[in-house]
Amino acid sequence: MKQIAIVSGKGGTGKTSIVASLAALACGRAVYADCDVDAPDLHLILQPKVMERREFFGIKRAFIDSEKCTQCGSCQDACRFGAIADFQVSPALCEGCGVCKLVCPAEAVEMRECLAGYAYLSETRFGPMVHAELFPGEEASGKLVAMVREMARDLAASRALDMVLIDGSPGIGCPVIASLTGVDQALVVTEPTLSGEHDLERILDVASHFGINTVVCINKYDLNPAASRRIEALCQERAVMVVGRLPFHSSVVEAIVLGKAVVEIGGPVAQAISEMWGALEKQL
Repeated sequence: MKQIAIVSGKGGTGKTSIVASLAALACGRAVYADCDVDAPDLHLILQPKVMERREFFGIKRAFIDSEKCTQCGSCQDACRFGAIADFQVSPALCEGCGVCKLVCPAEAVEMRECLAGYAYLSETRFGPMVHAELFPGEEASGKLVAMVREMARDLAASRALDMVLIDGSPGIGCPVIASLTGVDQALVVTEPTLSGEHDLERILDVASHFGINTVVCINKYDLNPAASRRIEALCQERAVMVVGRLPFHSSVVEAIVLGKAVVEIGGPVAQAISEMWGALEKQL
């Protein structure tokens, strides 16, 4: 089984549109995992039918047993987040550090797991999909990404599928690291802008740190040819292959409006993505 993570150093590079098209090209061969759990949107194109829902428990939060509590005030004095008032814990403010439990002389504080979101096993027109929803304001998104990836691997194994396509989170933080760790190939989607160049360097550094084989796709490369040439020079300097150069074209917006993948409606972008898919398969 091969795992391919499609990531980007910044948001808005067209990563999810590309993942949807790769899903269409890999139809029947792969499981699709949306690991952008803070703001998932792959489901808008793949339109999954949910078959199973699993609960996700994030960080543990403090709860005070009023029968044991002597109202000594130790927990309120020790809490650095102002989460305890009138000897009650505010779940929205509690960071789960456990200091209140440590300082309580009456052992009245208990750390409990809290429901923080859901993970889903679904079916799409291109095959099985695993995706998730993290509740607003919740923490531990990296832990939920790990859960989604584990479910996707198990699903691929159970159906004898040879590939997992991962739509990773933007940026370089914890959920991105959880999306990248242990994959066979990382496809970094960037754009020819100053922020695109800067964030491409950062995500390449992260991938290099974990020893992940990485290739690059330049989306809308023809909007700023000079910036695209700088990105290609950067990739050449780092010995990273540029496998895709996607033009700017209205067919991408048309596909999004129709709720379809770009390769389903055709055009120059669809052709470029198909060629990139062939290059990715050779890399694997």
